[in-house]
Amino acid sequence: MFDLDKWQEIFGTIRQNKLRTFLTAFGVFWGIFMLILLLGAGRGMQNGVGQEFAGEAMNSIWIWEGKTNMPYQGLKAGREIHFANQDLALITNDLGDKMNMLAPRNRVWGEYTINYKTKNGSYQVLGSVGEFFKLNGEKFIKGRMLNQNDADEKRKVMVIGEKVRKTLFGDGEGIGEYVKVKGVFFKVVGIFTTNQNNGRNEERAYIPFSTLQMVFNQPNKVQVMVLNGIDGIPAIEIENSVRKVLANNHKFDTEDRQAIGINNNEENYKRFMGLFNGIAMFVWVVGIGTLIAGVVGVSNIMLIIVKERTKEIGVRKALGATPWSIVSLILQESIFITAFSGYLGLLASIGLLDSLRYLIEVTGAELPYFTRPEVDTYVAISATLILVLAGALAGLIPALKAANIKPIEALRAD
Repeated sequence: MFDLDKWQEIFGTIRQNKLRTFLTAFGVFWGIFMLILLLGAGRGMQNGVGQEFAGEAMNSIWIWEGKTNMPYQGLKAGREIHFANQDLALITNDLGDKMNMLAPRNRVWGEYTINYKTKNGSYQVLGSVGEFFKLNGEKFIKGRMLNQNDADEKRKVMVIGEKVRKTLFGDGEGIGEYVKVKGVFFKVVGIFTTNQNNGRNEERAYIPFSTLQMVFNQPNKVQVMVLNGIDGIPAIEIENSVRKVLANNHKFDTEDRQAIGINNNEENYKRFMGLFNGIAMFVWVVGIGTLIAGVVGVSNIMLIIVKERTKEIGVRKALGATPWSIVSLILQESIFITAFSGYLGLLASIGLLDSLRYLIEVTGAELPYFTRPEVDTYVAISATLILVLAGALAGLIPALKAANIKPIEALRAD
């Protein structure tokens, strides 16, 4: 039941000790403020990493050429490993029951100028197949992706990123137009977008893999391969199988990690998530430690208040006040100071995170591995419960001490 007299007494005590109450409350405010702010920043980093992986197959494995670092069967170290079309066939035959998709990707060395009438821009020109875009996460907003007919007929067609389209065509759609690369004309058949690499992957153009091999003098050469396994098969198992197939074909030791380069997205994602879980745990420990320091300050102040009001408490008990009424008075004051200051800290931190997120969205700032700092509902509810519990704990010892004061001894106190 709401007791107006008791609350008037609590506010009267606070008004009499404004500076002391403010400094005590600030400790709790700062503790919850830093806890929520650090958790929100950690979530922003996690969202940033998630954006880098967005759309890309989480179990994809990238393989590229390397140089042997170990001798093998009489062959010296230092041999360069070069992939060929045969490697694609071998991997497909060996991992056919485990693999979902396999796509090669070559690059025309350097950033070649793509010309359209009087406009031009220097961009990476790469060759691949339709499956590559499903694995790499590009989203087509106009036209179509490369298909099997493009590869079989070595068509001179091209798909370009949205940034390339804006440079070459401005407000125009671009689909159906012809652009020129090193004197060769290609028909634009698709426009894609992607957030990967902070959007810089939109500064690319793709042509059919077979066309690139023929037109740009890369016959029977494969620079990069990307594949993924079927659901339920760990990516590390696929990685080991691929390494074994390529080691047998190119005669290198499977333990030689420099012979070929392999990037396992599934393993990378697990490592990132493990890192963020560790960061979150560290933040909770630091934040709660800071909060405890503030709560201890509240508890100490309540002990001082109890000592200052010893005679008053004795009079109350002599007039018939129950121990619970004394305990509830001290607990309510402690919970009020802790909860109110902590709630202000919660609002301030959430407001700061919202402002930061708004600035990032409005300005279009591209921060590496950081976007949308936020705090979820679970954290907010947990913080609120922690505040109430902390307030109760801060006032419990002083309240029990006040309840145990004997009226006679209290009346004799100075």
